[in-house]
Amino acid sequence: MEFVNKVVEGAKRASNNNTVINVCLVASFVTLAIRSMNQQKTIEALEAEKESLVKSNKSIRKTIWDWKQQLYAEASTDSNSAVVTLARLKAIYGEAPPPQHPKLGHTVRQDANLSGPTKIIA
Repeated sequence: MEFVNKVVEGAKRASNNNTVINVCLVASFVTLAIRSMNQQKTIEALEAEKESLVKSNKSIRKTIWDWKQQLYAEASTDSNSAVVTLARLKAIYGEAPPPQHPKLGHTVRQDANLSGPTKIIA
């Protein structure tokens, strides 16, 4: 019990001493400054990596665009010997609507009873 009383008494004296308070404040400031510098270095490294990735993505997109244009050119000039037709290529890349195959014998009708919201009763 005597040890605890000494610790409490020491803490009370330290809290009243401006030097101890100033040392704690300076230590906190230095710790925060070091942490901030480390975070800044990390941010700068991530920004550099981002710039590199953006350049790489632009390069890849350009390459894909060039290949796609080459495929279109080959499909349009060699229409008889092409493995895939130009219309099919455009449908694959979403530049043309896919061919519609109408279903014969199927009609769609709207039931008058289904026009309102559906209710589920539990």
